[in-house]
Amino acid sequence: MDTSVNKGAPAIPAIPAIPAVFRGKRLALTVFGIFLGFSGLALAAGGIELITLGGSWYYLLAGLGLLLAGVLYLRRKPLASGIVAVLVVATLVWAVWEIGFAFWPMVPRLAPFLVIGLMAALLHPWLAGRKHTGQSRGFAALFAVVLVAGFAAMFKPHGVLEATVQPQQDALAAVNGGSANWAHYGYGPKGTRFAPYTQIDKQNVDKLQVAWTYRSGELAEGASESQNTPLQIGDTIYTCTPTSKVIALDADTGKERWTFDPKPANIKTWNRCRGVAYYEPAKVTNPFRFDGMQAASAPVAGACAKRIVQVTMDARLIQIDAQTGKQCEGFGDKGSVDLTVGLGKVKMNVPYYAYTSAPTVARNLIILGGWVFDGRSTDEPSGVVRAYSADTGELVWAWDLGNPAITKLPPEGQTYTRSTPNMWSAPAFDDALGLVYLPTGNEQPDFWGGKRPPLTEKYASAIVALDMATGRERWTYQTVHHDIWDYDVAAQPALYDVPDGKGGKIPALVQLTKRGQIFMLDRRTGKPIAEVVEKPVPQEHAAGDWVSKTQPYSTGMPALGAETLTERDMWGATFFDQLACRISFRKLNYQGEFTAPSLKETLIYPGYYGGFNWGGAAVDESNGYMFVNDIRMPQVVKLVPRETVDVAKLTAGHGVGSTYPMDGTPFVIDHKAFNSPLGIPCQSPPWGVFAAIDLKTKKKVWERPAGTVQDAVVNGVKARLPIPLGMPTLGGGMSTASGLVFYAGTQDYYLRAMDIATGHDVWKARMPVGSQGTPMTYVSPKSGRQYVVVVAGGARQSPDRGDYVIAYALPKTQ
Repeated sequence: MDTSVNKGAPAIPAIPAIPAVFRGKRLALTVFGIFLGFSGLALAAGGIELITLGGSWYYLLAGLGLLLAGVLYLRRKPLASGIVAVLVVATLVWAVWEIGFAFWPMVPRLAPFLVIGLMAALLHPWLAGRKHTGQSRGFAALFAVVLVAGFAAMFKPHGVLEATVQPQQDALAAVNGGSANWAHYGYGPKGTRFAPYTQIDKQNVDKLQVAWTYRSGELAEGASESQNTPLQIGDTIYTCTPTSKVIALDADTGKERWTFDPKPANIKTWNRCRGVAYYEPAKVTNPFRFDGMQAASAPVAGACAKRIVQVTMDARLIQIDAQTGKQCEGFGDKGSVDLTVGLGKVKMNVPYYAYTSAPTVARNLIILGGWVFDGRSTDEPSGVVRAYSADTGELVWAWDLGNPAITKLPPEGQTYTRSTPNMWSAPAFDDALGLVYLPTGNEQPDFWGGKRPPLTEKYASAIVALDMATGRERWTYQTVHHDIWDYDVAAQPALYDVPDGKGGKIPALVQLTKRGQIFMLDRRTGKPIAEVVEKPVPQEHAAGDWVSKTQPYSTGMPALGAETLTERDMWGATFFDQLACRISFRKLNYQGEFTAPSLKETLIYPGYYGGFNWGGAAVDESNGYMFVNDIRMPQVVKLVPRETVDVAKLTAGHGVGSTYPMDGTPFVIDHKAFNSPLGIPCQSPPWGVFAAIDLKTKKKVWERPAGTVQDAVVNGVKARLPIPLGMPTLGGGMSTASGLVFYAGTQDYYLRAMDIATGHDVWKARMPVGSQGTPMTYVSPKSGRQYVVVVAGGARQSPDRGDYVIAYALPKTQ
């Protein structure tokens, strides 16, 4: 039936519907074209700026190519795919020319174009017709395979130096019967962190499990960080918290035996405790004799026959009965010695003087330096090093770096020389030679030194050997001349005897530095065993200051992370932030390692965190391998004329992101990390490595990236992927006679056991939070079990904090 309304009207032609698939194709091509166009504009604009700074032309050319391809996609021209293909090939050629086939440097250069190439291959049939579908699918599959393979490769270590030699073992007796103690911060006075135990070895280490866990109840806040290495004396473990509490634990169960709280002043700026010391008067052989000193205080009814020595954040030296946790009343003033005596003005609420490292007990002496707040002023407390009687607390000697005439307390009305270099880290000592070896800091206020006197300049950023009996200087070796980069010597020296090539041995001192340089000296004389060369360095400097014409380079030992950076080393997660880093790098004042701070933003690399920081080395004494972990985190500093700032409004702090007021100088100084716009370091990874160096041959044996980004937090987001980029590390390693080295100070939350011969992980355990402490180990005299203990209080730059002491052991035998 005819239902039309108007039979005579002409028919209106119907508008054909656009198929949904065609609409999707047009939209995809349009979006892709717009993306390429805007990406090209951004790269071209940045590329022009980079060229004006003397940088690479690649980004301008690549940006113009992407812009052209984007326009052609918007116009539906098949040539667009050809332009993309040319860009992919050209980028590959450029990347190989610039950095070779190194994996991580290749990622931001090539990965974006692989994605663009994949999309171009998928879209090409919509531009050129179905006859190109097969060819396009082939290219798309190729790009997809390369991308998948590249993503999978991200989970494997890169930049690895594999061991090609095996350790040459020396005859060394193992101690597995529970008769030895971990009685010093570095196990023994030599600071090697080597324990002669073999119960846990490469064959059974994978069976390690948590034996006990202790929680102190103290969660570090703000800048407070738990960095403790416990002691073990007999059947008791002694640990400390960032606020100076001391805790005694049962070595087999972790059960708390006692706690001692010295109740330090309310300091929140830089609380930490890296360890305590132990003193047992009856075990001291050949004690130092001091004229005019009181006799040792006799234990009352057995009290204080064994003593724990602690130095608090509010500058008190305290002795505690190791059995009961009560203060030793016969030591100092009712168990305490005021370390601010003789220092003059000390602001304790900041603090301007404290002690962050474990005290050193040598025979019947307690040898102490001190930590001062970096960058405050030219008038800060003295860096005087003092020795106290471990029996009575009396001052035995003082070494005033600015006035050698002062050997004990300063004369009435005077103070120890203000603002001298200090020893804030831990020394090592050779009891047979009677020498203690001090790693010293640079002179305050760190980054401008126009007012430093010549006498104290001699001792800055150096290793100084003092006679333990008298405190008088025996020799000094400086690692940086006129240090205005905060390259203070942070690591404890390690003492080890190396072959002399004539069948004998040389008593050596091995010193790690923040510069990534490793100095090997004859510890009797301070003369280099491994060659050191004085090299010319940049001579520009700030007004009123000066720089040394040369600086020492330890060319006879491997250096880690000490290469001069170039634009090619700049990195990023994408080509955009890599370009931003290249532009930033070109704008910085940087002529190499010793570029002096200036009114322009100045790059400091390796950076004042290291290189090697306070964690120090672990020396496997059974084969002469030294295990190290380094940091590769450059910083940017800028001197700002004092008259242009309101000092009262400065954001004062410690390190990156702060401003040092540097009172008494013409400048304040700003600090920041050298990061990309995405908050990741601008230079190519790794940003931290593990390595082993053979001290006998003075060669690097192996090197691997240090840990993964699994627990790293960038802009508030945790990565959660175990990608072994190699992250900055704190703390140190500990080695055993079974050829294992244990390490916990990575950014990811693991305690690792590595084969000292190869660097390969042979076991790792997930911890509740990260750690900044050096692990230790002992064999219990009660159970005969070997334990590995680590303090887990949280990794640096992680929001996760804890209060854990965790012990691992092999399963109990039936």
